[in-house]
Amino acid sequence: MLLSGRVHVALVGLSGSGKTVVAPVLADLLGLVAVDTDAAVARVAQRSVGEIFAEQGEATFRELESGALRALLSGPPAVIATGGGIVLAETNRSLLRDHCEVVWLRSSITTLADRIAASGEPRPLLQHGGRTALAQQLLEREDLYAEVADHVVDTDSLEPDQVARLVVSEVTRG
Repeated sequence: MLLSGRVHVALVGLSGSGKTVVAPVLADLLGLVAVDTDAAVARVAQRSVGEIFAEQGEATFRELESGALRALLSGPPAVIATGGGIVLAETNRSLLRDHCEVVWLRSSITTLADRIAASGEPRPLLQHGGRTALAQQLLEREDLYAEVADHVVDTDSLEPDQVARLVVSEVTRG
């Protein structure tokens, strides 16, 4: 049982913080399903997030992302791995605060850069900036993550299962 009584757990944080990797592990521990806003956007748009950014731009992606969040929140209880920029829209921040137990997976820029490089996955907003782009995103988003977060879990030097166990400890405390 989640302390707040909310039925969803949302993982927020920058690219590379572990949201997508931790979500299914956490969902198994909590007896929930794991869903991903980026995957939901890609499914609805019938193209990858990178293609959406390239062909239609960030504004279109952000609209699709908000729609995906609303749709996921109307579904069964879930662990929701959000995109790193989901907190940029006030509407999304309100939805997260109102419907989710929100956990900020926080990592150092070095850890984020290392994880992103190791994943080999394209990250549209980081293609040309690397660590500098990550640092800039952290400056822009740190206060927004803090605004929505019910809990903060630092993920440096931790494996996904360790992060998931820490999150379970946070969201079931009491």
